[in-house]
Amino acid sequence: DPQQLELVTSGKRKLRRFIVIDEVVDELYGSKVREYFEENNVQHKILALPTTEETKSMDLVLNILQEVQNFSIDRRTEPIIAIGGGVCLDIVGLAASLYRRRTPYIRVPTTLLSYVDASVGAKNGVNFLQCKNKLGGYTPPVASFLDRSFIQSIPRRHISNGLGEILKMALMKHKGLFDLLKSHGKYLLDTKFQSYNGSANHGDAALQTTRIAIETMLEELAPNLWEDDLDRLVDFGHLISPELEMRVLPSLMHGEAVNIDMAFMTYVAHTRGLITAEEKEQIIQCMRGLELPVWHGGCSWPLIKRALMERLKHSGGQPRMPLPTGLGVAEIFNDTSEETLERAYKLWVRD
Repeated sequence: DPQQLELVTSGKRKLRRFIVIDEVVDELYGSKVREYFEENNVQHKILALPTTEETKSMDLVLNILQEVQNFSIDRRTEPIIAIGGGVCLDIVGLAASLYRRRTPYIRVPTTLLSYVDASVGAKNGVNFLQCKNKLGGYTPPVASFLDRSFIQSIPRRHISNGLGEILKMALMKHKGLFDLLKSHGKYLLDTKFQSYNGSANHGDAALQTTRIAIETMLEELAPNLWEDDLDRLVDFGHLISPELEMRVLPSLMHGEAVNIDMAFMTYVAHTRGLITAEEKEQIIQCMRGLELPVWHGGCSWPLIKRALMERLKHSGGQPRMPLPTGLGVAEIFNDTSEETLERAYKLWVRD
């Protein structure tokens, strides 16, 4: 809005920003964030919070909204800024969508997982009654600011965790991305997705991998932003993992739980004759190369059955099961028998 822009840039009114930052990120980067706002003469309030799956609740949303109310922001011109991992971005997105019915917000992802996943799309939410993201909505941010330098300070396991979601997009939609992960996976883990001049042998694998993952995710999400169509390839790895992840908290991270789900579904695809034994092996070996778990003791047969029943409830009575039909290609299936699933499960556990 030109009038609003004029008001802000004319100096008649001081810029004000309300920032929610994950408390771990605050320890690492809080001083730089504060310095930035001070140097730019922005009146600001920084709220550092513990944003984990265990704290991802309406209580935390209400805490944020109480602070927003105290700070008193303009709901049209003063976006709330979220700086943190996917949980932080989800919680702040929901808070912003509720405040005055919809307040703009900006996402600044600081983990690899949130960089390629939570930064994209319109969804936000919190856990409720021990169910993952049971409360939420669709309110896209006004912007996502992507800065890979945040990723250099996260532990190696968190890099691997993010690679789980990147691999999901590779298996569903992009053979070239799968090949990149197979060839450069260890290098990406070692360098924590930073770009270096001396990385000629690898090209700029970090930039290529993240760009393709995000573009592929956008291709899939953009035509179906509000999930009117429940047949979604991006649900690969998300049929069993929500139940598993919440059941074993905090032992599995989101991308790890997704990968365990994908490993099982790879066996389902092979059992159905959709992929060859060699393709199955390539997928599992790629997962291992990315240091992702391919099995977990908590993923029992009763849990799988329960998770798939839950899936039927919120996907229109159909399982809508995305399965690879090759490397980088996939389809949605509604006709996988329980016998096929159980046979695949036994082979998976045996291996």
